[in-house]
Amino acid sequence: MSGTVRRLQENWVYGGTLSGVVLLALSPLLTAGWTWGERLVFLALPVYMLHQLEEHDGDRFRAFVNEVIGKGRDVLSVPAVFVINVVGVWGGMVLTLWLMRSLSAGWGLIGVYLLLVNAVLHIVQALALRRNNPGLWTAILLFLPLGVMAFSQIAGQASTAQHVVSLALVLALHGAIVAGVHRRLAAS
Repeated sequence: MSGTVRRLQENWVYGGTLSGVVLLALSPLLTAGWTWGERLVFLALPVYMLHQLEEHDGDRFRAFVNEVIGKGRDVLSVPAVFVINVVGVWGGMVLTLWLMRSLSAGWGLIGVYLLLVNAVLHIVQALALRRNNPGLWTAILLFLPLGVMAFSQIAGQASTAQHVVSLALVLALHGAIVAGVHRRLAAS
């Protein structure tokens, strides 16, 4: 079993990419009757899966973090990348869609802020380091336009608490990644 888990951890991005394409193709059927804003939030999941291919194909993001931040040390592990992306991103988007459709459209902001914060972080990192980073192009070309369109549709339906909680959850996810990397950096 451990060999299977290891292969899943090492190759999740390829299944995600194929799933993203399938979800995009099925989105008109799956989101029939949804508002335009809710449809845009739904699209965040398959678009994120396509972004993850640019970011993680060939273990690019992990190698980038280990080179730039870890200076050659393994500060971002394969299991951590798997948990961040499959549990954090995919699981977070599934929860977002459930909350948005069952409680209030305003909870769709979790997915919207996930797109926008990630895009901003990719752009800021590229500017600060003066170099490309894995995921930058899909963050600019897909996340920003989709995030802005979805925000324009959902933000007005959300309470202040939904804005604050949604943004806080997304920042906490990114903060947990940074904290984990720094913890491994300090231990190495």
